Amino acid sequence: MPDFLDVLARDAKETIRSGYYQVPTQTRTAPISLKKAILKSKTVPVITEIKAVSPSAGVIRKNFEAAELARAMEKGGAVGISVLTEPTHFHGSLHSLVEARKAVKLPILMKDIILSPVQVEAASKVGANAVLLIQALFNRKHSECSIKEMIAEAHSRNLEVLLETHNEDEFRFAVETDADLVGINNRDLGTLKVDLNVTKQILENNNAKEKFVVSESGVNTLADLRFLHACGANAILIGSAIMQAGNVEEKVKEFVQSLCAQLE
Repeated sequence: MPDFLDVLARDAKETIRSGYYQVPTQTRTAPISLKKAILKSKTVPVITEIKAVSPSAGVIRKNFEAAELARAMEKGGAVGISVLTEPTHFHGSLHSLVEARKAVKLPILMKDIILSPVQVEAASKVGANAVLLIQALFNRKHSECSIKEMIAEAHSRNLEVLLETHNEDEFRFAVETDADLVGINNRDLGTLKVDLNVTKQILENNNAKEKFVVSESGVNTLADLRFLHACGANAILIGSAIMQAGNVEEKVKEFVQSLCAQLE
C-alpha cells in the first residue's frame, strides 16, 4: 500500500505535467550561500519557513503576504528562509518565493517535492538559492534522474542542495554525496509522525563527515530547539511554531536569542 510519501510523489508528478513549473521569466538575484550563512552565524542558526498548510496540522496561517513575513523573519534574526512551493498538499506557491526574494537579502530555500530537473530550473528562475531534495524519493525511484544527477543539475544553476534524510541508512549515504547540507527530518513523511529523537539517534551513531546538519520538523518550544542543538544539529528549521505566532519577528527573536543565552 502506498504511504503518504508515495502520495506526495504521485501528485508532484501530476503538478509537473500540468506545467506549474514552467516559469516564463527569471528573477535576477545574486548567489547567496545558505551554507556560508550557517557557517558565519554566531549562534546556532535558525532557518524559518513560510508555509500556509501542513498535511498533519491543517491550515497554519491564513491570508498572509510572503514579503511581509520574510521581512519579519529577517528582522528577527533568521539565517535563511525556506519557502514551500508545493501547491497540492501545502498550498505553497512559486509566487510566494518570488515575493520573499524581492523583500529580503537572506538565502532562500525552495522546499518542494522535487522529482524533475524542470523544478530545479524553476527554482533558479524564481530566485531560490538552494533546493530541498528528499533521499527517500530517489530510493523509491520516483525521480526522473539519480540523486547524483539532480545535485549536479542544481549546482550547474548555482543552487545549493539540502539533502533530506530520515534514517541512518539515508544519512550515511547523504554525507557521501556532493550535497551542500544534510537534513534530518524528524517527521516520517510516510506516516507524518514526529519524533525529535530521530536527530538524536542518527547523530549519536553516525559521523556527519564535515557536512552541516539541519534538523527539520517538530520544533515547537525553546526546549525542543535546545535539545536538537545539544544533539549536534548545526542549524534548526522551524516552520509551524513561527507561522502560527501573532508576532513573527518576536517569535523568531525568541528562538534565536534563546540560543545566544545558552551559548554565552
